[in-house]
Amino acid sequence: MDLVISDSSVLIHLSRIDRLDLLRELFSVITIPPAVWHEVVEEGRGRTGASNVEKAREEDWIKIIPPQNELLLRLLMRNLDFGEAEAIVLALERHASILLVDETDARQLAKLYNLRLAGTIGVLLRAYQERMIESFKAELDKLIAKGGFYISPELYKKVLTSYNHHKK
Repeated sequence: MDLVISDSSVLIHLSRIDRLDLLRELFSVITIPPAVWHEVVEEGRGRTGASNVEKAREEDWIKIIPPQNELLLRLLMRNLDFGEAEAIVLALERHASILLVDETDARQLAKLYNLRLAGTIGVLLRAYQERMIESFKAELDKLIAKGGFYISPELYKKVLTSYNHHKK
């Protein structure tokens, strides 16, 4: 089974549009580091995503594993927040198949370590390709409007072009 590790952003954004279930359908199990749990569930109590992620852990398809490499963690925390740093370290230690992360700085650093990445948009696109959602554009628009997800007009256009390519 592939090991998929997630940062907070993907969990939060998918929860905001009631699509956290796509992670379970696509990957079966999602692993998060303690800092992500803390950010989403403990600090986020009462906000969108907190109860969904808590429920997913109770259902045992979100698992928490702490990273071990303190030195690398401290190094990454110079440029990233705690959750992003822990997610990258955990992905490296456990040889993750995919790291789910949206933030540009975290993605750039993760690429330096040759980690395979996907973000919220990538999850939606894959779910569309696997016929788990009916309309990629509708979900993307909901992500922007309801989910508070920022995407530049250029990237929006590029993503929809990619979607239209996969549609054929």
